[in-house]
Amino acid sequence: MKVPQPVYKVYEHALTSSIPVQRLPQHIGVLVDGNRRWAAQLGETTKHGHQAGAERIIEFLGWCRELKIPMVTLYMLSTENLKRSEEELKDLLEVIEGFITELSGARIAKIQGVGKLEALPSSLRCTLEDAVEKSQDISDLHVNIAVGYGGRQEIVDAVRDLILGAVAEGKDMSELAENLEISDISSHLYTRGLPDPDLLIRTSGEQRLSGFLTWQSAYSEFHFCEALWPDFRRTDFLRALRDYANRQRRFGS
Repeated sequence: MKVPQPVYKVYEHALTSSIPVQRLPQHIGVLVDGNRRWAAQLGETTKHGHQAGAERIIEFLGWCRELKIPMVTLYMLSTENLKRSEEELKDLLEVIEGFITELSGARIAKIQGVGKLEALPSSLRCTLEDAVEKSQDISDLHVNIAVGYGGRQEIVDAVRDLILGAVAEGKDMSELAENLEISDISSHLYTRGLPDPDLLIRTSGEQRLSGFLTWQSAYSEFHFCEALWPDFRRTDFLRALRDYANRQRRFGS
């Protein structure tokens, strides 16, 4: 049964009021999952589902701005996605490129690419680089777009960069191994310089991270939502934030 709009608005307001501002996450990672299933349920094309998902992201980022959440990381294209059929990958890349262009034009966020960006098709890579350059002066919302991203590959690349840097400096490998710290790996990740996510949200009912922020999510809180991403509502987001605010974070202690 569809809830009348006035009732929905009252519930939404009550949810918002129940979340202490000081307990809102400062960095949210989102696995925008379920676009294909959403489209299939409607008898539409996969591209239609990805497009609906992209439109929902723009709306979602508006919610984040309203709540003054300063950083969001979006998992939009994994290294595994790059192995999809040429037809589906073409559609997905077109939607992602269109989304980045729209986000850049809207000027609502500072944009940063996160992933093995050199492996991306040239058109998408150039669009992302242009968006990053044009958004550097925006400060109220920072959006990381994870494209060509894989958590294991990120760690491999970080260790490789660390070793190659040490070799270039003439360091002894035994000494490097003996003195290796967590911060040494962190400083070579795709996300170097960025805070780890406080909260990770995944839609579509799947309860796994699928390689998203593998290293960075060690102490993150997880929230799994049954809604497919294009159906993800502001109330779903507020419930995730309320759930997060009610948890006692221990950071491994």
